[in-house]
Amino acid sequence: MMKSITNSVFFALFSAIVIVSCGKDKPLTSEVTEVSTTNHGAIYELDTLNSRIEWKGYKVLKSEQSSHFGIINFESGDLTVKDGILESGKFVADMNSLTSVDLKNDPEQSGKLIGHLKSGDFFEVDKFPTASYEITKVSANTSGDYNTLLDGNLTIKGITKPVQFNANVSVKNGEVSIATEPKDIKREDFGVKFQVPLANGVIKDEVNLQILVKALEKK
Repeated sequence: MMKSITNSVFFALFSAIVIVSCGKDKPLTSEVTEVSTTNHGAIYELDTLNSRIEWKGYKVLKSEQSSHFGIINFESGDLTVKDGILESGKFVADMNSLTSVDLKNDPEQSGKLIGHLKSGDFFEVDKFPTASYEITKVSANTSGDYNTLLDGNLTIKGITKPVQFNANVSVKNGEVSIATEPKDIKREDFGVKFQVPLANGVIKDEVNLQILVKALEKK
């Protein structure tokens, strides 16, 4: 019983979903930002079969043995591109699609943990079936391993916070791809505050997220 509760808690770390920057990321602020975009851009629709959010969470004493990781799928999304440059976009994640990759060979434990994650202790999926990230500003990165800086608003459990991600963005041949840098998000900022007793290992507030997106030009 204790093992299943402890593992369930790890799943909470996922923060639902949805997407990233290096260790020097700017912190969350209290003000959301408005979309900055021009008119008449080309619309690209999210390829939901080839897009996903990857998550990973840890206990306070981080180790590979104390971590869990998995995937969340997108329900929908679109991007706006102007003169070959990404301008804005929004992705909607399906919280019911939350899965555990590391427990894929243990259906019983995986089912228990996912059920707990979807409960009121964590993401309240019945009440909040989706989460989203809306890109409000796109800037060029002039240094580092990522060519683009994304500013946007992340919404989880009805709570919206501004979040900035480093990303590699490519626009060519009628396709946009976005791969964000894995980034830690504070789950408690979005009302995901469940914790286990100290004896079972405190769960880290930070959940590591990476967004991988493919979108195709709308004809």
